[in-house]
Amino acid sequence: MNGEAALAQAATPATTDSNDASPPAVPTQAGPFGIRFDFNEGARVALPPGRAWRVRLADLDTGSVLFESENQGAFVTSSKRYYVRFRLQVWEPGAAAPLLTHDYDARDREVLIRFYVGTLGDSIAWLPAAIAFQARHRCRLTCALSARLIPLFRDAYPDIAFTPSEAVRPERFYASYKMMMFYGDEHRLWNPCEGRSMGLHEGAAALLGVDPPPAPPRLALPDQSRPIAEPYVCIATQATAQAKYWNNPTGWRDVVGFLRAQRYRVLCIDQKPVHGVGLVNNHMPHGVEDFTGDRPLVERARFLRHAAFFVGLSSGLSWLAWAAGCPVVLISGFTHPINEFSTPYRVINYHACNSCWNDPRLRFDNQDFLWCPRLAGTPRQFECTRLITAAQVIDTIRRIPARSARDQVAEDGALEAMA
Repeated sequence: MNGEAALAQAATPATTDSNDASPPAVPTQAGPFGIRFDFNEGARVALPPGRAWRVRLADLDTGSVLFESENQGAFVTSSKRYYVRFRLQVWEPGAAAPLLTHDYDARDREVLIRFYVGTLGDSIAWLPAAIAFQARHRCRLTCALSARLIPLFRDAYPDIAFTPSEAVRPERFYASYKMMMFYGDEHRLWNPCEGRSMGLHEGAAALLGVDPPPAPPRLALPDQSRPIAEPYVCIATQATAQAKYWNNPTGWRDVVGFLRAQRYRVLCIDQKPVHGVGLVNNHMPHGVEDFTGDRPLVERARFLRHAAFFVGLSSGLSWLAWAAGCPVVLISGFTHPINEFSTPYRVINYHACNSCWNDPRLRFDNQDFLWCPRLAGTPRQFECTRLITAAQVIDTIRRIPARSARDQVAEDGALEAMA
């Protein structure tokens, strides 16, 4: 047994979600002499007891032998759980010709990519890599993700099956991959790269062995029409942790005042008008129109598709605006700009403490709403966004090419014709 196999015994990093499920106990593919194998979270080979075997796992692309051993019957699992173009070989000890040689080939086979969090932003960030994987391998791809997200994508990608995670039948699949943010993966067993050292979308591409797709996923909206005749802007001010908020005390008030002075209607499309934990509560800004509530995501996407632009945070609605084709003004100091999609309207103050989320030395605690790993309990807590001023955001908004209401209506007509 080599180090590769030894690592396999402890290849279970901490994750950001409890929605976990293991591959089937028995590998799904049948080989000769009772051998079973598959590529469900790594290469897996089941060798029946009662005879001597020699097994080897190799990487076809690098030529590296990852594992080799002799045994009297064993269940062998690679330590690497991300995409590798494996070669599996099984011999009788001393034999020259293998009893089984199988090279990974997902063409026309069932492959599962399970999105292990139900959050909007992560799923939109990761989905383009899954789409690129399906196009490269010509597999029959199933994406398991939150049921509330499926209507956004299902009709846009008829060649991909979208299913809720709880409906997955794991015994169907030739290969499966776990898509998530891994903590404690110091040996790089679940992703070949440290996910926080790159963007969410780039980390997903590394895990699946594809190039980072430059474009967002397509959205399938049942209603493509413009919802409001007048020029309007969408904003979203709520988040799942205080570090993600724009913590400048007058920031939203001043920006909303500026937008209204420019004759925009300002629509707040957060799910909740008030959100927080304990004594800390964040309220919808004064002066906006309340479009909060438990609205379908396809409805929010429709509003975003026709908005002049969107102003938001490092949150799911910013990713949805990007996918909807809306210019995004993204305010964040909690993340480094590499973390999100590319937008020319990214707002950050590098003179303040910043980018703690992308520091691999720090472990994000999603149970601590007031998480601020470097400055908690000091007067500088949350300075990463508190020191982003309204003037900085307004100057960024001014760089967005102006569009008249007539221009917007014409563009909306073109969108409807393309739908």
